[in-house]
Amino acid sequence: MPLPLSCPLGCANSECTPYAQDKRRHYAQCPACKLVFVYPDYLPSAEQERLEYELHENHSDDPGYRKFLMRLAMPLLNNLRPASRGLDFGCGPTPLLARIFEEDGHSMAIYDPFFFPDDAVLNGPYDFITCTEAIEHFHHPARELARLDRLLSNGGWLAIMTKRVISQDRFQQWHYKNDPTHVCFFSDETFLNIGQQFGYEVHFVENDVVLMQKIP
Repeated sequence: MPLPLSCPLGCANSECTPYAQDKRRHYAQCPACKLVFVYPDYLPSAEQERLEYELHENHSDDPGYRKFLMRLAMPLLNNLRPASRGLDFGCGPTPLLARIFEEDGHSMAIYDPFFFPDDAVLNGPYDFITCTEAIEHFHHPARELARLDRLLSNGGWLAIMTKRVISQDRFQQWHYKNDPTHVCFFSDETFLNIGQQFGYEVHFVENDVVLMQKIP
């Protein structure tokens, strides 16, 4: 596979190196931010992405799905002021998370490039932005994170749910990387780097939940 590769998070003067490979894809890692990502040749097309997303079976009346989302919602709700304004970015076809926050008295906008592609909501400002099981799909995470940062008020919260890279050995056997639409994989070091880059305090809530507050 061709080298060198530039870091999708935009790290300057960082020569990314091979990290792993399996029967499907090759992966590289940035030595600066520790982001692991697929080689560009393996990025799925928009049609391939949508077909994969339509296989997901997340229903708004599924108590298991609600319980799953509450693992992000509860710690974020504990940090929000009453009647805050939020955006669920990458909400998918079933925006249950937005409903959870509305039930607590917050106003919500939803956006998804495939299922709710309303660019009008991408104006902000928002007091909080949620991004559950979406950031690992970003083909250009530097660009997408910069957009979310522009939409977020000072002191606001960016809440992310994604499984994190633990080690190179465990990555090789990791089921999470086998989804063809998962193209970027973040670790603790990666999120700390993002926090430093954009000016956020980073809080690791669970092994797949990160809350980041934008420093005023």
